[in-house]
Amino acid sequence: MLFNFANVLVFIVLGAAFVGLNLLVGRILRPSNPQVRKLSTYECGEPAVGSAWVNFNVRFYIIALIFIIFEVEIAFIIPVATVFRRWIEAGQGLFAFIEVFLFIGILLIGLAYAWRKGDLEWVKKVRS
Repeated sequence: MLFNFANVLVFIVLGAAFVGLNLLVGRILRPSNPQVRKLSTYECGEPAVGSAWVNFNVRFYIIALIFIIFEVEIAFIIPVATVFRRWIEAGQGLFAFIEVFLFIGILLIGLAYAWRKGDLEWVKKVRS
């Protein structure tokens, strides 16, 4: 049994040695001539203007996450809709129907919660 673990250990050591050797060869062979222009920040072909630390509204992320949640909901419901007729023929139509509406109900509760918290409003009002 210890021989099997030794095989794994040998492969880990060989993998680490392979990575280390490739990094060493790359460092030896590549040219090194740093310049100010090469060391500057490059983003989408545009020269960098200002600092990278910008105050960003968290609301963008919240709206995007809520959108992704409901987009994934559609990705889960479409396969059920495609085989629903076969489930009805097999006598499992009511069970599948209840499961889908339970899934949608849970998501609607989450939507109501986000709506109640005010996360769907672009300009959030501060409660006093």
